[in-house]
Amino acid sequence: MKPFDKPFTIATSRLSAPWLLRGITMACGAGFLLFGFDQGVLGGLLTGRPFEEQFPELVVNSRLQGATVAIYEIGCATGAIFTFFYGEVMGRRRGIIWGMIILSIGAILQFMAYGLPQLIVGRVVTGFGNGMTTSTIPVWHSETSKSHNRGRNVCIELGVNIFGVMLAYWVDFGFRHNETGWQWRFPLSLQIVFALITVFFTCFLPESPRWLASKNRLEEAREVIYMLDTSTDADKRDRSTDVELDMILEAIRVEREAGTSSFADCFRNGNQRFLHRVLLGCGSQMMQQVSGINLITYYAPVIFQKSLGMSRDMSLMLSGFNGLAYFLSSLVPIPLIERLGRRKLMIFGASGQCICMILLAAMTEDVGNKAKGIVAAVCLFAFNFFFSVGWLAIPWLYPAEIAPLQIRAKAAALSTTTNWLFTFLVVMITPVAIDSIAWKTYIVWACTNAAFVPITYFFYVETTGQSLEDIDLIFEGEKGVFLGPASAKRADEIRRRKNQERRAIIEGKPTEEMIENADTVSSLKNEKA
Repeated sequence: MKPFDKPFTIATSRLSAPWLLRGITMACGAGFLLFGFDQGVLGGLLTGRPFEEQFPELVVNSRLQGATVAIYEIGCATGAIFTFFYGEVMGRRRGIIWGMIILSIGAILQFMAYGLPQLIVGRVVTGFGNGMTTSTIPVWHSETSKSHNRGRNVCIELGVNIFGVMLAYWVDFGFRHNETGWQWRFPLSLQIVFALITVFFTCFLPESPRWLASKNRLEEAREVIYMLDTSTDADKRDRSTDVELDMILEAIRVEREAGTSSFADCFRNGNQRFLHRVLLGCGSQMMQQVSGINLITYYAPVIFQKSLGMSRDMSLMLSGFNGLAYFLSSLVPIPLIERLGRRKLMIFGASGQCICMILLAAMTEDVGNKAKGIVAAVCLFAFNFFFSVGWLAIPWLYPAEIAPLQIRAKAAALSTTTNWLFTFLVVMITPVAIDSIAWKTYIVWACTNAAFVPITYFFYVETTGQSLEDIDLIFEGEKGVFLGPASAKRADEIRRRKNQERRAIIEGKPTEEMIENADTVSSLKNEKA
């Protein structure tokens, strides 16, 4: 139990800061690889003969099929709600570890299932564990990253997530000719492997220094900040560590004056605009799901067969290549997100997604037309590209960035719950929609994507390059909700001023105003838990 109870181990204390940061990225990536694998694996199994023979009721009832796939999202939402209430108590690392253990139990129930009830229970349990981990991993990763590479790190994490989707498609394709139960049992059992890898890495990595500071474990928080600091000069590293800890404590002081870290704080505004920020995080996750991405992720093989009239082998192979293209596309925003910013990428992605859905509707109206089928397949690939650039990583990063430390775990849990509830909606209605209104299904998603452009432009603030504590200043004292157009300029001004102050302190030349602020912060250090 030692790795659960200590914020770091002897092993991590011997690693340099860059390797420690890479280790955190690897652990978060492994967790999101499993998340992606879970998303993609079942779609390729639904039309396999062994799976159909084991669960014949799913073949004749599209609503039951949709419910069986979508019940996973209900489990995920329940796990996220659990994290809303107990995430701050458990901390970041323990939340991830216990989530993975629960997920593994669900995976065992799934691949050992001999009846539909056991499969459904397994999917709910797996979802519960995944809901815990997906609520916690982005928070942990954001709180241990530097402001200049926080977005890039989460983009890498979500790129690995899409590698998991691609892997699921190719595993399904590789087992397509296996006529035994292992055609579907083996792919489902692989979930346990990825869960154990995540647990292994997480056990030997430090807890979030911001969570430690919020629990008044200041010495441990300072040690973790020091371990994660990449400065080579010892004196500057000490001063930099003190500056960052003081910033965190100052943010805690201001946020405690604005709220008490209770559940009710998530639903009221005050000077720090808590509710406003929670709604922005939840809104980004909602928009990600109603873009139509899970129509493709969960049901790509089904779409290729039913909407485009392809054989099962061809549909599985195209799904595999679609997953590969999806993964490669997910690498595109890694060098761009810190240069262009969150808002520009979101607007670009939504515009491209809208066009792809319009073309997809036009091309699938006439099922069986080979030329139109090829164009439709290209549209699916193109949609994944635009989604990867604008909407893959940012909705997972944004809620953890924009929420204040006092309610960050709760806000991330609420946004993740929103994600899973809308994923459930999409996955549940997709088989019925394809059977009932066919090509018109894609018109619905074209309209939703078109709406995202003005919503993002007017409502969403720019967080690129800001420390998590400086983001508080963007909202402090604001009354309106149309902060988007002016947020980038304001964020630049705050970043320049704060960076100048930090450099002055680190170089040993603080101003009188900085000294006064430091005296205010020092009082918080003397508070008891």
